[in-house]
Amino acid sequence: MHWYPWLNCSYRQILTQYIVNRGHHALLIQSSSGMGSKSLIGAIARWLICHQRKEIRSCGTCYSCRLMRAGNHPDVYHIESEKSQNTIGIDSIRQVKDKLHHHASLGGAKIVCLLEAHQLTASAANALLKVIEEPPSNTWFFLYLRDFERLLDTLRSRCLLWKLSIPNKELSLIWLRRQHSADLQKHNTALRLSYGGPVKALKLLSESCWRHRLKVCDALSEAINGDLLSLLPVLHQNNVIKCIEWLCSLLVDAAKWTQGAVQFISNLDQESLVMRIAQWLPKHVLNESMHRWMMCRYRLLTISGINCELLLIGQLLQWEYNITYQKDL
Repeated sequence: MHWYPWLNCSYRQILTQYIVNRGHHALLIQSSSGMGSKSLIGAIARWLICHQRKEIRSCGTCYSCRLMRAGNHPDVYHIESEKSQNTIGIDSIRQVKDKLHHHASLGGAKIVCLLEAHQLTASAANALLKVIEEPPSNTWFFLYLRDFERLLDTLRSRCLLWKLSIPNKELSLIWLRRQHSADLQKHNTALRLSYGGPVKALKLLSESCWRHRLKVCDALSEAINGDLLSLLPVLHQNNVIKCIEWLCSLLVDAAKWTQGAVQFISNLDQESLVMRIAQWLPKHVLNESMHRWMMCRYRLLTISGINCELLLIGQLLQWEYNITYQKDL
């Protein structure tokens, strides 16, 4: 698992609490995407389950550490949603709950990792709450989510909330330059589109992902001149959510442009396209367009088994109609 320099301070502070036996048994880490929060949770879990700790570091050589590195430690439980589903049901919690009341296989700690806590259904959250309120001995819970408001209030109140701040821009750019060779504008663009998350920015800078983003930009540039439905083949690909986010970022930048806030746009390499969108869509149409695309994204994320292609077709046709109709108002 990768490690990132901006995690060092949080790691030391959290581990110091565990060393003096003041560590909370349920840690809820909240951060924006692309911060490496899962790496932080993994490092803390490795320390807790290690049999030969060295101050704030796990030894990396004991049997427990080797199992952790292989990803098959019998006392580490990952609660995840089933494939093709966007929720974690109560059955997943019950299965782990039953196992927690048995002795640890290796005689040490038991770890429960829930890295997509926002996917918990109400019943699953209540079931987990009961376990966290009365945890078995030497059992530690780690939850992660981007927006802690999406977690049940009572469950949130039983955890120690740890907010992982976005690293400063200079540190992020230094790290990106070490990982990826590109010009400063490209790094800045990736970082802004990733809301300051360096790990997310690095993924965006990969050749395939960056090329995909440029296809979305080029397709929108062509669609402005004619048929918006021509966007469908580009949007309806494996990463439709990401495509919609890129499309929304261009609309947001156009709104910034109309307000004279050009210095704050994210798509630094697409200034001409942003200007064309700002000239193409009146301000009220821009706002309506952003809202509708974000609602489309929300439906794709939350409705299981939804027909993505039909939703996109309906969205594009409605968008074209709204633009034509509202421009005439």
